[in-house]
Amino acid sequence: MAKDKIIGRDDESCILDKALHSADPEFIAVYGRRRIGKTFLIREFYGDSICFELVGVHQAGLKIQLQNFAQSLKKAMGIGIQPETPSTWFQAFTDLEQFLESLSTNKNTGKKVIFIDELPWLNTPKSNFLASLEHFWNSYGSKQNNLILVVCGSAASWMIQKIVNSKGGLHNRLTRQIRLLPFTLHETESFLKSRGVVLTRYQIILLYMVMGGVPFYLQQAESGLSSAQIIDKACFSKNGLLRNEFERLFSSLFDHSDQNIKIMEVLRQNRSGVNRNQILATAKIPSGGTASQILEELEESGFISSWIPYGKKSNDAIYRITDEFSLFYFDWLKPLGKRCPEEGYWLTLQNDPRRRAWSGYTFEGICMKHIQQIKNELGIGKVETFHGPWYYSAPKDSLGNGAQIDLLIDRKDAAINLCEMKFSEAEFTIDSNYSKNLRKKVDVFKTITQTKKNIFVTMISTFGIVPNIYSNDIISNSLTIDCMF
Repeated sequence: MAKDKIIGRDDESCILDKALHSADPEFIAVYGRRRIGKTFLIREFYGDSICFELVGVHQAGLKIQLQNFAQSLKKAMGIGIQPETPSTWFQAFTDLEQFLESLSTNKNTGKKVIFIDELPWLNTPKSNFLASLEHFWNSYGSKQNNLILVVCGSAASWMIQKIVNSKGGLHNRLTRQIRLLPFTLHETESFLKSRGVVLTRYQIILLYMVMGGVPFYLQQAESGLSSAQIIDKACFSKNGLLRNEFERLFSSLFDHSDQNIKIMEVLRQNRSGVNRNQILATAKIPSGGTASQILEELEESGFISSWIPYGKKSNDAIYRITDEFSLFYFDWLKPLGKRCPEEGYWLTLQNDPRRRAWSGYTFEGICMKHIQQIKNELGIGKVETFHGPWYYSAPKDSLGNGAQIDLLIDRKDAAINLCEMKFSEAEFTIDSNYSKNLRKKVDVFKTITQTKKNIFVTMISTFGIVPNIYSNDIISNSLTIDCMF
């Protein structure tokens, strides 16, 4: 096994390792968006323990899928003659059982791994694939103490509905599950270094704002280039690999991708967050099961996230786009259409006001993804907390002020951190006006919530803040991007 090639993924590796050394049969579901590294993780971790691997064919019918199965079985058996193509999935899994039985005499008593990748693609209409898989596991696999069945899928919603929360033959059959998320900033730094790409943490943040922590995207980074050059080449050049990635990605993930994109468009126009009813009304999608499924698909795939604002109930949850590449696409790639900009296009936008606004919003999202790292830096890593946004809109006939806080950390130790997040190219300077605005936010928050907790105004910025009378007066904690690495 080549586990040394795996960057990060410590928790996931621990799950896979426990399955490898358990005394019971194991059924593991792994899901997450495309390009996130699911296949790489399983292949690298289990290596030679994989005795059979099957990868579903996108948008192929039953006949092609079964031919693909026969070809995969041939590779596993190590024979020159391809086995007869099964006529049904039931027959296919019967053939797989016979193959596994032929391995039982092997002196290797370690676990044997069956790896089925892109599982949803195999479940074509009227194919009875899922029923056959259920029968295989219930009648055979669940009795083999030396067997691990790993199923992967990029269609996260399908994986959750049909496998993780199955109400049919696979109900409560899973022994472990992994939702694979993008790399954190720490993992991204390690990944880039492993490929010989050495960038400052500021440059890594700039790259992360566009590519997030998606390994496949980060592979486009080349040694000796700045983040702006890497982005120019990958996203804006004629042959840039990510130029048309968004359309390909959504069409491959979702059956009705136009509906998913409609919701993304709504959220893109309301960056502070939108509740469910507002989303559906604006996107003109009827409320019901389909709408819930679309929102679940987008959230489980990591494109959007939901938060319950401080002091609100679960039905007041708001949604916002949290996938960096999607935000980048809507702001910078989609407006170009088919037009190919001149070389160095991204470099020419360094001082564009639109880029500053996009950078600020995207940076806020990155901070919210790294809340545990921020808590660790504040010394409250193990303290139970609630974190999320808070907002108050003053009535129209009121003389009072409204206020919005993008991130607060409500702590069980009778304290609350009100977090301000600012992205800048140098140390951030708090002047008189900014200090007054912060104080107004704190005053409105205290008045409306009637909290008795201690309030700490916490600044999270790129390089910290310039010490002056205003910062000393209002800021309790100043964190830099280093805390998120």
